[in-house]
Amino acid sequence: MPVPISQSSRFGHGKGVGLGLAIGSAVAFGGSGVAAKPLIEAGLDPLHVVWLRVAGAALVMLPLAVRHRALLRERPALLAGFGLLGVAGVQACYFAAISRIPVGVALLVEYFAPALVLGWVRFVQRRPVTRAAALGVVLAVGGLACVVEVWSGLSFDALGLLLALGAACCQVGYFVLSDQGSDSGEEAPDPLGVIAYGLLVGAAVLTVVARPWTMDRSVLAGTAHMDGTPVAAILLLAWIVLVATVVAYVTGVLSVRRLSPQVAGVVACLEAVIATVLAWFLLGEHLSAPQIIGGVIVLVGAFIAQSSAPARSPAEPVAGSGRERELSARGHIS
Repeated sequence: MPVPISQSSRFGHGKGVGLGLAIGSAVAFGGSGVAAKPLIEAGLDPLHVVWLRVAGAALVMLPLAVRHRALLRERPALLAGFGLLGVAGVQACYFAAISRIPVGVALLVEYFAPALVLGWVRFVQRRPVTRAAALGVVLAVGGLACVVEVWSGLSFDALGLLLALGAACCQVGYFVLSDQGSDSGEEAPDPLGVIAYGLLVGAAVLTVVARPWTMDRSVLAGTAHMDGTPVAAILLLAWIVLVATVVAYVTGVLSVRRLSPQVAGVVACLEAVIATVLAWFLLGEHLSAPQIIGGVIVLVGAFIAQSSAPARSPAEPVAGSGRERELSARGHIS
């Protein structure tokens, strides 16, 4: 009896840490928009901001890439997939989408990803999905519709919607690939190494797409305005690189390792709420009553989803299957 109690305690602790990391990741990702928008308004192309973000983060993580260079031989497909989908794909598809459809619509479609994650887990990986996680997705998507006020300015553009859906599919890849090896114990690929190489791959792909040599570099030497307040452009860029990218990806991947793709995906919906609140206080973009209500619904959905135990096996281990339980617990808290 003492062993199961200890393992349950460790699992609960790992889940609590995972939830904290997921919320931290949502806060970090959510802060990217309020820092990027002043740079874009100052004259930088959105794709150039994305390239600076990913390339700068890749440079910061380069020492970790060197340290974990064995991953190039052991997990080349994982590194390439994470870089193409989880880094470059999400960014490129999203920015291409908002050039054709309203930002709110693109954001809502992109954050349909948690529902797609549930579909992947249930029908591709053939793992059970808890009712709480499914209910959390439904509430989160409905709340997001209110947060982004999807009913305002909706114009049907088939290509724009397909691009936004592409961003959602790439985000599914981010969550699924972040979970790779979480049940492998000591043999699991180091998440920091995966992130480092993912950023390097993403930077290489975005270099071709964004063509940074055409960027107006003088903007970075000047100031940008955040709701009328002048801020050094280089400080905004530092926030985007260090917090909104490095910290965001590290905490995000670690949270998926401790929760599950479906639960972490729903908690990630908080990013839209956090981005809207930060825009209210820092950019003067005030929230309407439906947005406030929608934010509460997203919070409720995320709470319901994370309060359910992540499902990683078809059934709960029965008495006598101590080895499987030990491996499962190790996979969640490593």
